[in-house]
Amino acid sequence: MKPKRKSQPEPAYRNPKLSVERRVKDLLSRMTLKEKVAQMLCIWQQKSNTLVDEMGRFDPEKAKSHFRDRAGLGQVGRPSDAGGGRNAREMAELTNDIQRFFVESTRLGIPVVFHEECLHGHAAIDGTSFPQPIGLGATFDPELVRRLFEVTAEEARARGTHQALTPVVDVAREPRWGRVEETFGEDPYLVSRLGIAAVRGFQGDATFLDKRHVIATLKHFAAHGQPESGTNCAPVNVSERILREVFLYPFKEALEKGGAISVMASYNEIDGVPSHANKWLLCDVLRKEWKFKGYVVSDYFAIRELHERPELFGNHLAEDRPQAAALAVQAGVNIELPDPDCYPYIVELVRKGVLKESLIDELVAPMLAWKFRLGLFEDPYVDPAAAERLVGCEAHRELALQAARETITLLKNDDGLAPLDPRRIRTIAVIGPNADRQMLGGYSGVPRHYTTLLQGIRDRVGSSINVLYHEGCKITIGGSWQQDEVTPSNPEQDRKSIAEAVKIAQRADIVVLAIGDNEQTSREAWALNHLGDRASLDLVGMQDELVDAVAATGKPMIAVLFNGRPISVRNLAARAAAIFECWYLGQETGRAMAEALFGDINPGGKLPITIPRSVGHIPAYYNHKPAARRGYLFDDVTPLYAFGFGLSYTQFQFGRPRLKRSVIGKDESTAVRVDVTNTGPRAGDEVVQMYIRDKVSSVTRPVKELKGFQRITLAPGETRTVSLEITPEHLAFYDIDMKHVVEPGEFEIMVGNSSRDQDLQKTMLRVK
Repeated sequence: MKPKRKSQPEPAYRNPKLSVERRVKDLLSRMTLKEKVAQMLCIWQQKSNTLVDEMGRFDPEKAKSHFRDRAGLGQVGRPSDAGGGRNAREMAELTNDIQRFFVESTRLGIPVVFHEECLHGHAAIDGTSFPQPIGLGATFDPELVRRLFEVTAEEARARGTHQALTPVVDVAREPRWGRVEETFGEDPYLVSRLGIAAVRGFQGDATFLDKRHVIATLKHFAAHGQPESGTNCAPVNVSERILREVFLYPFKEALEKGGAISVMASYNEIDGVPSHANKWLLCDVLRKEWKFKGYVVSDYFAIRELHERPELFGNHLAEDRPQAAALAVQAGVNIELPDPDCYPYIVELVRKGVLKESLIDELVAPMLAWKFRLGLFEDPYVDPAAAERLVGCEAHRELALQAARETITLLKNDDGLAPLDPRRIRTIAVIGPNADRQMLGGYSGVPRHYTTLLQGIRDRVGSSINVLYHEGCKITIGGSWQQDEVTPSNPEQDRKSIAEAVKIAQRADIVVLAIGDNEQTSREAWALNHLGDRASLDLVGMQDELVDAVAATGKPMIAVLFNGRPISVRNLAARAAAIFECWYLGQETGRAMAEALFGDINPGGKLPITIPRSVGHIPAYYNHKPAARRGYLFDDVTPLYAFGFGLSYTQFQFGRPRLKRSVIGKDESTAVRVDVTNTGPRAGDEVVQMYIRDKVSSVTRPVKELKGFQRITLAPGETRTVSLEITPEHLAFYDIDMKHVVEPGEFEIMVGNSSRDQDLQKTMLRVK
């Protein structure tokens, strides 16, 4: 008899009882250089050549052929889009199949991470679609944001996802930029609070033991929200002080207070250095100064852009793709997304001595660590039947409705035209290019339900009111976010259509006019043949002519705006009796807006970004320096609608703000209290906002800065005392020596319901 062979001991990295650090160290010690580099690679567009067939199903023969070296892979990008899109069950089955291949068919059996876009819900077939982030900014409700991103994480994880390329914590200071809709607005404090909430929703306690949460990815690091000329990916020209106080602040807060695990570098350059090659930004600030222990992912194709990308010019910082890879690795980019363009050259670069293998180990280790913490080595699969039951379920739909309700912002309401009294109306004309179309904005999936404004109104009134409809005019031909070519509408046809819409309006008691943007006129410009930034903020096409024509009928007109960025609607503001700003409300658009029109709900949203009078008023953000708004010849310098502004169907009265302590030391805290009373006839929401101004300082400071807010609901006649904390963090800034300090002196504390001076009451705090 042959002697029995001794079984090989289980490798340490396979032992879940050991610490993550021990498992990572053991696994790295067993990996070849090629296997390490494989963890720094991702596959997205190449799925069709490497992992799936033309129907989007896993193809084992393709996988075996492409990965015959058995080295493995770091991530798979957006499996939900395979074969033109996978529903919940299909995607869960696909991720299981792909995962099983890498676990069972590679030498070390390292699982892959699946990442997805989750900007305002999982961007996939059947995923629940919430309002765009700019709309969520209007809610001023961090708890709501936390809950909806928790639901987003739950839907994504059920389908096999482990990482969300969300939230966007860019501060949007350039309204011409097509990606404003992806942000929470123009204010760093508001963005930071909602960013923290989003991270906590995605990650939970970051143990991931419940298989209901995913890794959050903060993007775009950094200063992506104020591009030169308003065009996507353009250079950002700001000082280090502005960079730190405005653009880096939400990232730092979401990392330190939210615990975000991943960061995505941005396309833009700062001071001549693209973020993907910026060692100061990714190593000195992010890792050394902020003690970040997670991992940095590249934006899609951005490492290639360090060299050249014909469809977007490129940065010409590197002479070829190997050098681009070297620059990104040395800067601290852990993994290249979405496809292996440059990082496969790392093996050669290490062998030539350009890069050290120890640096590769440093970059691979945190990605392995989170694969362990996600539990992927022990339980990498999901239940397709459970995914089908959960995704897009009724409870999630109700949350989407609540979010849409809280987003709606009332900008104008002359003579209390809204809410409408159905007893006094026989016929409503619903007119406009956005009245009966699906509008979700960028990075959206295909929800199971969607209700247009027209359908929402018809569902609300039933047969009791005659509802007429006409498109009025077009914004563009088509209007798909994905479609590259943007075709302007035909003016001659639009004029005929407007004339027909006028006839409809004349038959009605009241007109609801749905206008604004569509998904082509405000979107990410990701290539020269796919643009979305604008040189104007005016209504596109003949929408202003439609406004004039409907107004000329003399019929009361309520305007409903759907848009991804602020629009300069001066003409509309003069013509319409009431204006609602909706941004993009998600799948429950029609239902929520119909409820607001007829008073079933009371709108309580506030503007998360300033609406300027024209493109010539840019920059228009409220927290400007004292000398920045001196005035214009022949025009008003004030915004059309200010940051934080929003009306209600009721009225609120603010008492005088009171400081808990009016004199504090530089390291001490206090609080401001204010009594808020609902003096109107119905319940409503109000957002109590606190702004601070440093009266005298070593460098110039903004005229006011949001430093606290709380959304409250009050019944008619109810009074509530709201207390907002003031800490050294709220008072500190980067001084003349670039030290983050609180300087002694007087600070003006302003409390009210918008950033406008006339809406604020003031008291004085002294810091000794």
